[in-house]
Amino acid sequence: MNIRNLLGLIRHVTIRSIEKGDILIKEGSTKKDVYFIRRGLIRSYATDDMEDEITFQLYPEYNVVSNIHTLLFDEPSQFTYQALERTKVYTIDYASFIEVTANNPKYLEINRRFLGRRAMKLAFQRVESFVFLSPEQRYKKYIEDYPNIINRAPDKYIANVLGITPVSLSRIRKRIASRKN
Repeated sequence: MNIRNLLGLIRHVTIRSIEKGDILIKEGSTKKDVYFIRRGLIRSYATDDMEDEITFQLYPEYNVVSNIHTLLFDEPSQFTYQALERTKVYTIDYASFIEVTANNPKYLEINRRFLGRRAMKLAFQRVESFVFLSPEQRYKKYIEDYPNIINRAPDKYIANVLGITPVSLSRIRKRIASRKN
């Protein structure tokens, strides 16, 4: 990597602290910032017709969060992104990122891999899990992939991500615990 390109990229990155409960991206936003979570936990959610919040995903440390609807489809965000705990992110405006990386194929690969490909991969994995896995299997896979989220996020958010009710989540946990004894 060219040191000049790296320094150019770093110059556009800012560090931001987000307090618990604060909104990072609001539903309907067309802002094109990209965030790398250094510390903390972000949830994405949508509001249904009854004004109930439905959690779509939970993003712990070392994940990239962005307004993917705007970046990939030039549409307003379908989700609100909220900090569930004090969170530290590195942020860069997508246009600045593209400008700095336009002449460096390695950076362009990072762009494709972490934004477009990663978002699509996560979406496909989620759809496949609903088609091929039972709720208990989805729960086991989720805690395998994100073991530290269980103690950091409310059960209702985890249940939403898994596509089950909090009562079903409780039953699954009891069933798993009884098998261990």
